Amino acid sequence: MACLANQAASSSFSISNPYTYDVFLSFRGEDTRDNFTGHLNSALCQKGISTYIDDGIRRGENISASLLRAIEDSRISIVVFSENYAESEWCLDELEKILGCKKSKQQMVRPIFYKVDPSDVRNQRGSYGEALAQHERKFKDDIEKVYRWREALSEAANLSGWPFLDGHESQFIHMIVDEISGEVLHQTCLDVATYPVGLESCIQEVEKFLDVGGEGVRMVGIWGTGGMGKTTIAKAVYNSIASKFDGSCFLANVRENSMTCGGVVQLQETLLAEILRGKGLKVSSVDRGVELIKKRLGNKKVLLILDDVDQLEQLNKLARGSDWFGSGSRIIITTRDKHLLTAHQVHFVYEVKVLDDQKALKLFSWNAFKTSQPPNGYEKLARHAVHYAQGLPLALIVLGSHLCGRSADQWLGTIDSYKRASNKQIHEVLKISYSGLEDLVKEVFLDIACFFKGYDVAYVTEILQCCDLNPTIGIQLLVEKALITIDGTRILMHDLLEEMGKEIVRQESPNEPGKRSRLWFPEDVYSVLTENTGTNTIKGIMVKVPKPYNHICLNAKSFSKMKNLKFFVNCGALFSGDFDYLCNELRWLQWPKCSLRSLPSNFHPKKLYKLDTRRSCITRLWEGFKAFPNLKHMNFQRCEFLEKIPDLTGIPNLVALNLEYCTSLVEVHPSVGFLDKLVVLRLRGCSNLVIFPRRMRLKSLEVIDLGNCFRLEHFPVIVGMMETIRYMNLEGTAIKELHSSIGHLIGVEELYLSNCEYLTTLPSSIYELQNLKVLELRCCKKLQEIPELPPHIRWLIANDGESFEGFSKFPIYKIQTLNQASYGEDCAYPGNICEYSFEIPATVQLQKGGLALCAVFELTPHESIAWRFGVTVSVRNACANRNYEFSSCSRETTSTHLWIKHIPLCTGIEARILGTQARPHTCRVQLYFKRGTQPVWLRICNARLVIVCGQDDFDYGMAVGDNYQQEQKTSLFMKIDSRTSSRSHSSHETG
Repeated sequence: MACLANQAASSSFSISNPYTYDVFLSFRGEDTRDNFTGHLNSALCQKGISTYIDDGIRRGENISASLLRAIEDSRISIVVFSENYAESEWCLDELEKILGCKKSKQQMVRPIFYKVDPSDVRNQRGSYGEALAQHERKFKDDIEKVYRWREALSEAANLSGWPFLDGHESQFIHMIVDEISGEVLHQTCLDVATYPVGLESCIQEVEKFLDVGGEGVRMVGIWGTGGMGKTTIAKAVYNSIASKFDGSCFLANVRENSMTCGGVVQLQETLLAEILRGKGLKVSSVDRGVELIKKRLGNKKVLLILDDVDQLEQLNKLARGSDWFGSGSRIIITTRDKHLLTAHQVHFVYEVKVLDDQKALKLFSWNAFKTSQPPNGYEKLARHAVHYAQGLPLALIVLGSHLCGRSADQWLGTIDSYKRASNKQIHEVLKISYSGLEDLVKEVFLDIACFFKGYDVAYVTEILQCCDLNPTIGIQLLVEKALITIDGTRILMHDLLEEMGKEIVRQESPNEPGKRSRLWFPEDVYSVLTENTGTNTIKGIMVKVPKPYNHICLNAKSFSKMKNLKFFVNCGALFSGDFDYLCNELRWLQWPKCSLRSLPSNFHPKKLYKLDTRRSCITRLWEGFKAFPNLKHMNFQRCEFLEKIPDLTGIPNLVALNLEYCTSLVEVHPSVGFLDKLVVLRLRGCSNLVIFPRRMRLKSLEVIDLGNCFRLEHFPVIVGMMETIRYMNLEGTAIKELHSSIGHLIGVEELYLSNCEYLTTLPSSIYELQNLKVLELRCCKKLQEIPELPPHIRWLIANDGESFEGFSKFPIYKIQTLNQASYGEDCAYPGNICEYSFEIPATVQLQKGGLALCAVFELTPHESIAWRFGVTVSVRNACANRNYEFSSCSRETTSTHLWIKHIPLCTGIEARILGTQARPHTCRVQLYFKRGTQPVWLRICNARLVIVCGQDDFDYGMAVGDNYQQEQKTSLFMKIDSRTSSRSHSSHETG
């Protein structure tokens, strides 16, 4: 009466998502459909949240019935209480239905009080009182209906929700979407099985043991051998009952995750974060985690599933006793060890049994024939295969996939081979599928089984590709044969298949590990490297050694006999001792904290693809010239003793060079400036770097980071155009000037020059950087002037420039001034609002209009608390008598500042609100000040109404964000002192 399938037969029984929609939106259409609720719906959909809104009903449907179904089929209902919500009988019926589903289906309901007081909704006052009074008059013969509506309003108003009276709607919507996204993610169902076979009866048995809804805390074990479907059953039960608890967590792979350093602590953190819904606490130790679980979950009704537990100690640290959790909690434990459940005194144990013949045939048929029964001519063959699989679900899936699409003659040969294998040894049954693979695909399978289970697909593909395999095809074939699965981006493999692959390798030389093709077992790695028993057979080594094998003392001959070693990956072991040989067949050398001072002189790996010795003791790479024609990745990050990068001319295909935080690095060879394939060059934190290539032509470069190279005084002359570069960081360098050839970096989008304290000028050729969008010049204390900037700048920061005098040409141009207002020489206090307004003529099209704003203010000396200032701009439609706020922003500062900003008056959404007909409008500008203790002198505050003469010349300033959040065309925020206030303002005037 067991389960499963990864891919089994379809059933009407629901084990996955019971909801059609994530969110149902209840709202008064006349109030908010075309503004707030419309924006909220768009934001939810952009986040990938399935949302029901009633404007999508097809013609001919019964609208009321459709809405009722949508409410029932939604995970969460959001009720937007607006001013006229209660006037609608439809809305009140919706609300009553929503609260009914909350009681009957444990659905979540969250109210939004949009420009209404929650107490008015709760107590039916104001517009809500008037509406209900009118309903009572209308339904005087059915007054109970109105009483139910009143109760529904009061109940909904008492729920946790979001009030909004005034402020920034886009930020308010963003907050709601983030919270709803977290709830939806938390309640997302686990992937169980596409076609479950025999799963429904398993779930019913486990749920009978659980007695969900009963008092007390109950622990239930799911026990069986590997490949029986314990995890599948647990996932299906989780999906079925998780919504009935205050919090839930499916803690997968407890056994495997507990083996890593800090693994139990990570499991405790995950458990807390899942159940507390993103409010997990930082766990400093296992004992601390125990106390946190008991303290934070002791009063909560939780569902906790601990999957694949193999040690009693794991249970003691994650769910030791019933007193750790609140009444009504249910704990499910899946394990292969029945004694573990007995020792932990679980209340019930559900034993997963093999599939009976009928279910086994059905599961096998779905995998072999993609139907529930064998086709004519294959019935007997299928029954033979099912018999040899002995009802083990995993074996049925693997064998069925192996035989899928083959002829009857091929089936006969395969089944004959099954007869020669012992049915009691599942590994041998599974090995039949392995034996049918091509040789190169076998190699991929064995590498995954021995080394790469659970690793990222891209990482595995890259490492196997450089080892002359074809992993892209190989991995796909293994997926098709049901030998591996892909979960997101990770490669997964069932434990039995992993053990089978490792056993195949072990049998290559049962008693001498040094004669096997792969080494992964800690004792084997330790003995081979310390006793010099390696041979030409070894192709790969991955070092994952726990105590007492985590310290390995090497000697000169440790690697001397491994002539065919292709990859060596160290995942945390500590090595000591000297050795003078590395195999020249190496393709992938990943050895953090390597004890070598330099690479061996006889190391000439022509096929080396990756060299990663981060945090190692290396002081120099090599002397003279070396050729590594296939090397693409070099990582020496935090090699604190590395002093010099030699000639890299012999590495023409280098793609990435990482030298971050090599604090002793002084010199980089000029050849690095002419590597045509180099894409990423990182030298951040090389605090002693002095000598860097004086000339550079890197045709493929996309990223260069020289941030915090404090002693670097010169940036190279750029030889030729560099079109691919996107990011350049020179922050914190000692560069005094940039050569005019910087204009050749025509692809650059982000340029960071903050904290370049010696930088005095920027070349005028910076205007040639037509793709530049971000320019940061914080704390460039000697920078006097900013030249004309390219037209697509979106983000410019130049605060704390003590010598700054202005712009040669500020990048707002091709505009026509229509109207202006100013305010100046006034003293403002915390809470002050400096306000002025002017009329926008009816002839101006708002879509082309904007405000150019300028403010110069000076803080009182000795002011120590940061001031917060901002601006609010609103436009009033005189005809429609409606006021709409377009844009606001705020900044915090502790120094005197010049602030310049452009705000568009109308985007597409505002145009629908204000209309497109010619009519006069009133524009109001409010500059406000908050916090602080002393007054601030507002020297100048100026606003100009402008229109753009050439839209193509003005597209550069669009702020990054959603369309309805577009705020400014450009914003500059910089520190000035009182002596330069007038000059800075003058610069803006001339711009």
